[in-house]
Amino acid sequence: MSLWVGGFVCSAILAPATAGSGPFDAVAEAQTPKPVAADRPEAKKSDHDRSAVFQATNAQPASGALASQPDQGKVLGFEFYRDPLNATRPMQTFEEVMQADKAAKPEITANQRKLLESRYDLTPKFDSEAKMSRGKPVPIGPTARLREGVTWDALAGMAPEDIRKKGIFPYPALPHPKQSTGGQVFPKMQIDMFPRLERFDVEFDLPDAFLPEFPPAIFLQNRPELGDVSRGEVVSINNFYRLFKDILTPVQLNGLQFLLTPLPQEEFNPTDDRKSVQPSLGVACFDCHVNGHTTGQFHLNPDDRPQERRFRLDTVSLRGLFNQQIHGSKRSLRSVEDFTEFEFRTAYFNGDPIHAMKKGFPILDRIHVSHMAQFQNMLDFPPAPKLNASGRLDPAKASEAERRGEQVFFGKGQCGTCHQPPTYLDHQMHDLHVERFASEAPLGPMKTFTLRGIKDSPPYLHDGRCLTLEDTVEFFNLVLELKLNAQEKSDLAAFMRAL
Repeated sequence: MSLWVGGFVCSAILAPATAGSGPFDAVAEAQTPKPVAADRPEAKKSDHDRSAVFQATNAQPASGALASQPDQGKVLGFEFYRDPLNATRPMQTFEEVMQADKAAKPEITANQRKLLESRYDLTPKFDSEAKMSRGKPVPIGPTARLREGVTWDALAGMAPEDIRKKGIFPYPALPHPKQSTGGQVFPKMQIDMFPRLERFDVEFDLPDAFLPEFPPAIFLQNRPELGDVSRGEVVSINNFYRLFKDILTPVQLNGLQFLLTPLPQEEFNPTDDRKSVQPSLGVACFDCHVNGHTTGQFHLNPDDRPQERRFRLDTVSLRGLFNQQIHGSKRSLRSVEDFTEFEFRTAYFNGDPIHAMKKGFPILDRIHVSHMAQFQNMLDFPPAPKLNASGRLDPAKASEAERRGEQVFFGKGQCGTCHQPPTYLDHQMHDLHVERFASEAPLGPMKTFTLRGIKDSPPYLHDGRCLTLEDTVEFFNLVLELKLNAQEKSDLAAFMRAL
């Protein structure tokens, strides 16, 4: 008799380990950009029944069907690699799970799109002058849809409890499209180049217009005179040496190599628990932090439980990491080396060491971790030609709107309290108590993120709920009860685009 436990089987007779349904792909093959396919098949997914933690079955007695398998071993122990995690029955195959997930994907996608369209006007509008570092137009807003008959000024004049009671807060938490499963999700523009990053159960939800440019620019604080050193390429395991051999030290090059090396992760790995069609070496640090920046990839934060309590977490930029004293939205880790080690045990495997062992978690020695940190500490903010050496506006170079916006930023807007120049952060964590305005679980303290180069990093806030800088201004105008007028809000957004 076998005991089936949420995808694990305890049996007296075991099969030999089979890590995946196919061979590992080579590192170079895994990282090589692929041509954009004209027609990519849509994938779909369903949630598994998670209600049964322990389920006994007499379907495979040790002396019967299970023992008769020709490849069964004779070793006592745990066979925790046969059934996919969260499988709905013993002996369920990867192909069965994948087909069920594919079948459910259109409904998941449609539901998330319906949610987004109910909250936002997704028709993009762009600033007439401001561009991201490589020329992509900067989206402007606000995009949030207000309840019929409600205006921004009227909303700002209401008490928080009245806004919550009426359910009219325009910026509630943005959920993962598949909250019950979560996991890393990559935008289409990146999947078109690297098909190995496509999931068959869920797809990216935000329109490209509200995402950072792809590929992002790279600026190095040891060679500022070079400007963007990416040469318009996505840095990968195949081209990093060519791009950086004459710029970085050998130690920094070695660190970059590890940041570009795919390693097993919860959804991308060689086992039957993956969410990619083909077995994979995994994902690299710079799959999410593309070119040391971001293109809006998201997953769930690793720190909260139960699953429904976890919140969507946008990938943040690594630009300016050299001047940051705490790392992680909630974890407040005090070195990037600690963060790197902790990331493999949390975000990569949802904080579950059993999943990690099953899928092949990496163990990086502290030497290589420090090399990775040495490269990350080279990543700089994009140039801000209107700022002086202290990080404040040069009046001779700034527009009138930007100068007025700076006054709002450090005055009535209270932004400068947490976002202090020259890097526009305070190395602290703060609790905005957003639950005063919306019926949702409290977030607690969150790390202050830098505003330098902020126009390159939409969408905003930890979960991307604010699609533009104007949305962010409206959010804080409500949450901090600032009572800014329309001109002050416009000027404030103009100033932040100059950072």
